[in-house]
Amino acid sequence: MPATRSDRATPPAGALPEPRPALSPSRASDFLQCPLLYRLRVVDRLPTPPSPAAARGTLVHSVLERVFDAPPAQRTPESAVGLIPQAWQEMVERDPELAALVDESDRESWFAAAGRLVEKWFGLEDPTRLEPAHREHFVEVELDGVRLRGYIDRLDVAPTGEVRVVDYKTGRAPHPQFETQALFQMRFYALVLWRSTGVVPRMLQLVYLGNGELVRYLPDEDDLLATERKVRAVWSAISAAAESGDWRPRRSALCRSCDFRELCPEFGGTPPPLPAHSAQRAVDPKWSGEPEVVVQ
Repeated sequence: MPATRSDRATPPAGALPEPRPALSPSRASDFLQCPLLYRLRVVDRLPTPPSPAAARGTLVHSVLERVFDAPPAQRTPESAVGLIPQAWQEMVERDPELAALVDESDRESWFAAAGRLVEKWFGLEDPTRLEPAHREHFVEVELDGVRLRGYIDRLDVAPTGEVRVVDYKTGRAPHPQFETQALFQMRFYALVLWRSTGVVPRMLQLVYLGNGELVRYLPDEDDLLATERKVRAVWSAISAAAESGDWRPRRSALCRSCDFRELCPEFGGTPPPLPAHSAQRAVDPKWSGEPEVVVQ
């Protein structure tokens, strides 16, 4: 379930200037999953309903980012769990609506659930042996006039120069038949890094805290060339849908958790009328290139 990190929604100074077209892995994944989902998010700009699970995912991401602020000897499960209340308070200060998601009476148990996810991470990786080169790292490159951009949870660079792209997921690892879809986001990041630095990342690593599993993939240039072709095709299809206004839904197992199911014709719903200037809205870089962290 997607949750925008409000502290990361605006690209940092030095990012390529607007208004050139842009595409993030989250929005590309939306279109691949279902063109109507992309339309409802980018063209109609319907907000994703907030949920405790999505907020907890964002909270855990924030805590895992902060762990590395401490010296290695102090990167313990206890100290990491201790970061949760302050991280939550800062989230609420940025977005006061989050406070309504968790009742005061439930806050202790809700924090405890977030703490268990943080503790599980320590069984998968040892932060005392890691010194990330970057955390919440904004990456961007231009491909055929379209800026590909997003945030990488963690970027590790070995002394010998090998690069590892790491992404945290607070849900469970997907069934093998959905693994390719889960890796698309990582290949997208690897493509951006390759085209911007000339270096193919040595490893793509997904850290699933829900069931304590690591999914690792070793990309090569052929993989990234295939990803590049796929991204070009996605943008071409988005542009065509923008011009035609044809955003037909694509039914799949993922429909069960869709936030906009009641608006989908596949389930008896009716989408809202297309807004004015829908073609321009569909490729507005602020929305199509929204650097969003997907919490699953």
